[in-house]
Amino acid sequence: MSLPARNLAELLSYLDELPEPRIVMDAEYRIVGANRAYAREFGHGQAVVGRRCYEVSHGYTVPCDQAGESCPLRMSLDSGQPGRVLHLHHTPRGEEHVDVETTPIRSPGGGIALFVETLRTVRHASSRPAAAGLVGRSAPFNAMLALATRVAPTDAAVLLLGETGTGKELVARLIHETSRRADGPFVPVECSGLTETLFESELFGYEKGAFTGATHRKTGLVEAASGGTLFLDELGDIPLPLQVKLLRLLESGTYRRVGGVDVLRSDFRLICATHRNLPRMVEAETFRRDLYHRVGVFPIPVPGLAERRDDIPLLADSLLRRVAAGRGLRLSPEALAGLAERRWPGNIRELRNLLERAAILADGDEIRATHLGAPGEAAPPPPGADDAFRVAGAVSLADLERAYLAWLDRRFPGDRDALAKVLGVARRTLFRKLRLAQPAKGPG
Repeated sequence: MSLPARNLAELLSYLDELPEPRIVMDAEYRIVGANRAYAREFGHGQAVVGRRCYEVSHGYTVPCDQAGESCPLRMSLDSGQPGRVLHLHHTPRGEEHVDVETTPIRSPGGGIALFVETLRTVRHASSRPAAAGLVGRSAPFNAMLALATRVAPTDAAVLLLGETGTGKELVARLIHETSRRADGPFVPVECSGLTETLFESELFGYEKGAFTGATHRKTGLVEAASGGTLFLDELGDIPLPLQVKLLRLLESGTYRRVGGVDVLRSDFRLICATHRNLPRMVEAETFRRDLYHRVGVFPIPVPGLAERRDDIPLLADSLLRRVAAGRGLRLSPEALAGLAERRWPGNIRELRNLLERAAILADGDEIRATHLGAPGEAAPPPPGADDAFRVAGAVSLADLERAYLAWLDRRFPGDRDALAKVLGVARRTLFRKLRLAQPAKGPG
């Protein structure tokens, strides 16, 4: 099945005026036309007409689906509908994440004659070392990025799910910066530890005289986010009474300042994040079912470092550029191997802290294994290890908790996020318990 030459010429002339890179291919993956934007972004200064798309984009000798990747042209050919995937493409700047969408073009007889492929480079994520933003190239990272780029142009509520330290706020910022609200504000709200009064005054603002100390009107974060994105971090830590107030805001789009009577409106895009298992909390009735369905329209799992070990060299290089800018630090092969062997309860945040400490210890331009400590030193040892938690005999519950906290604190030196995660409590609760567990100081 083919398209008449006149129709093909008209199609190519139309595509040439579009700003996004586009190529036209036949069912054999052969490029039959490319617009100026494609030649500029992906052509490498070479003619592409007559070559196979997978050769130009990936340097493959076989189609993507035969090289272990999804192929949008094959998807489109099989379904007769547009196919869309996220790929790593060769560009004049090196490999980059590219959102690829293939659309079938039908002949006058109704059969599929050609395919138009549209390519959109994801500018806010890098497959190479970078001094800022998201970096990664592993399959779990690319799967997450594909979901984020797909939902970004919509106004759907997004729920980011993942362990602490995985970079959920960076993902939220990427979604905001690639949305139609990119020119509006991005307003993050840390929900963990907020009391009911503080939650209302921070989110909704307050009027002058609303309470003691309210000497002026304060704009709330909901109002500040109007026209942009409101990011609620650690949503699962919001107590039940506050969940009702949040649900009312999301359902009606209206709110009142504390001490005010006027009903105000705010137009914002909602992104939430949590490390907690919300479905389990819904079943335990510690999280409202109606609120869960309201915020969880489009869930995106954010992979932990254990799921994307292939990205550790890339992440380490990028983080060194951030914590030791200008020093040109590099990791020795032994140090890099040690990072691959470690357990990462604190994920990327833990990796950053470890590299920052190592950069301080390193006098030259190379970080060695000795600068990083023993592999897995911050991870809990396996069950049955010699330092297992023991008590000498029957003790009170208060003494048992104090002893257990002191034991765990030694096993997670300086990593409060990982310790709070193991205990299943908020950081605020953990700090309070640790303070109570400290022995009382004597006089003098």
